[in-house]
This record gives sequence, structure tokens and C-alpha cells, in this order.
Amino acid sequence: MNSWCIFDLPGKEVEIASLQKKSEDPELWNDREHAQRIMKNLADLRDELEGWRKLENRITSSLELAELEDESLQPDLEAELEPIEKELEQRELSTLLAGPYDKGDALLTISSGAGGTESNDWAAMLQRMYLRWIERHNYEAEVLDLTEGEEAGIKSVTISVKGRLAYGYLHAEKGVHRLVRLSPFDSAHRRHTSFAQVEVLPEVTSETATVQINPEDLRIDVYRSAGAGGQNVQKNSTAVRITHLPTGLVVSCQNERSQMQNRESAMRVLQARLEDIAQQERDKELANLRGEYVKTEWGSQIRSYVLHPYQMVKDHRTEYEVGNAQAVLDGDLDGFIEAYLRWRLDPAKE
Repeated sequence: MNSWCIFDLPGKEVEIASLQKKSEDPELWNDREHAQRIMKNLADLRDELEGWRKLENRITSSLELAELEDESLQPDLEAELEPIEKELEQRELSTLLAGPYDKGDALLTISSGAGGTESNDWAAMLQRMYLRWIERHNYEAEVLDLTEGEEAGIKSVTISVKGRLAYGYLHAEKGVHRLVRLSPFDSAHRRHTSFAQVEVLPEVTSETATVQINPEDLRIDVYRSAGAGGQNVQKNSTAVRITHLPTGLVVSCQNERSQMQNRESAMRVLQARLEDIAQQERDKELANLRGEYVKTEWGSQIRSYVLHPYQMVKDHRTEYEVGNAQAVLDGDLDGFIEAYLRWRLDPAKE
């Protein structure tokens, strides 16, 4: 029951003390963005340390009660054991996220594959699934760009996900997702297979950025926002498209009210994509941040969602699967994410 020792409590206390000292610097708020990151990191570390301390106290108290060997306490001890084990597993899992970006925010992009309306609808189902997962984890979601399908669903969406460990967890979702179902768009109700690509990139701050963007390398176009958009999208030219000329990368944002906000959001996405390319070049591994690019078609999927003729969701990397497909589509992804994080560290995997 001493498993909490996997978390370096004294080391975190030293880190908190260092951040506390920085937070007391009278010149800290001269750089507001830097100051906000310091305060956020300090608050996150304090919450994390407090959580481990509370868990340690619960374990110690349970052990002390068990040592009394009082049979009347057995039901209470058994009831306490399951939530302790569950929380300990979750906290142990978080220690696996030690990458340079794992503890930060994420940019999640969903793009429909070939297949028109079917794939567009599947991309919209994935958007709903991830928004439900984000809500379950009390993260903040902001839709930066959304392109709707011509008949139904979406062609693509980019979502900013803010919260501690957001990138570390969502990184497990990068790749092609495959859906098999009876089509609601087919009058003959035939079975269809659809694909969508999920891309996950870390949000990059000025402190973690390694790529400097030269303004002269950018072509910036403004245009009217497309799609329904609701009241949050104005009819004038507020949407922004930025082309990075040296690489040919194109990013767009249209969901904010002002052109300036959309430009800032587009620059965040562009910075993340350029950082991803730089990381790939440094490591010579396409799978490090974004993963190796694969065509969105049959045979390349990381996960299959089968709704007909039976219900099953299976991850092809880890072999983890569940029979309740609807629960997964409602955002119950933690089992898949945990399986991936443990599989990633398994030396026996290919």
C-alpha cells in the first residue's frame, strides 16, 4: 500500500517552493502571459500534491483500522478499498505522462475521410464524443474552426482543449478512426464504412516554442465566415486564413467574433503544426507528436467502431475493446487512453 511513493512528493514540494518564490517577484506581472503560466503551474502542482497527500492519509487510516482486527469494521474497509485502488490507478497513470508537452493543453482536429456525407456525419459523431469526454474531465473546449458538410455533419473541426494533462491523454487518440454501421443516409439501409482522421497537437507557449515564425513568410487572407455559425459568427469578413509560404501549411479560423481573435487562434494552430514538423525532423520519427501520416482509408485505422451487425469498439494497437459502443460514443474513452499509455511504454510492442 506504499504505492504513493511513485510520486515524488518531496521533489514536488521543492518545485512548488521555487514557483512560489517566482510568484512573489514584484516584476513578474510585467509579462502577463508568463505570470499567468507561473500562477497556473503553481496552482496545478498544489492541487496535485494535495490530492496525493489526501490519498496517503486515506490509505494510512485504512491500514490503522485494519490492524485493529475488528470484524465489525470489515464492511467499511471493503467499501473504502475500491475507491482507493481506483484513485491510485488514476494517479499512477498520470505519472506516465512525462513528455515535454504532456501536462499542457492540446489542439484537437477531426477531418472526415473519403465518403462524402457518411464520413462527414462520422466526423460530427467524433466531435460529440470528444466534447463529452472533455466535459467529463472538467476541461475547457473552444472551437477554433469548423467547416460543415454540405448535407450533414462536418468536414473538419479544430478544438482547443485546456486543462492539466489534456495533451498527454488526448495524444492517445491520434490516427484514423473507422465506423461500420447501417447508414441513416441510405434508403436501402445498407452497411457502410466511414473514416475520419484525428490529429492531436500540443498547445505551444512562447517559453516552449522552438520555431520562430517570420511574418514575411506568411500570407494572410480574410473572408466571410461560412456555415450556420449561430450568433457567434458575424457576416462580415472576420474569418482568417494563414498560409506559411516555406512549408505550404494552411490554417484557418472563423469561429471568433473579430478578425483579430481569429488571427490569434490561427497563429496558435500554425505554431503547433510547425513545432510538430520540427520535432519530427529532430527525432526522425513521424510518430512522436502527430504520428505518421496515413491515408484516411481502409486498413490504416487505429480504432474501429462497429455498430452493425454487432456492437464493438476495438483499438488495433493495444487490442483493448469494449462491447458498449454507445458508451464510448458518449465519451467513455478512459479505458482506451489508459491502455494506450501503458502499451506505449511496453518494450515488447512493435
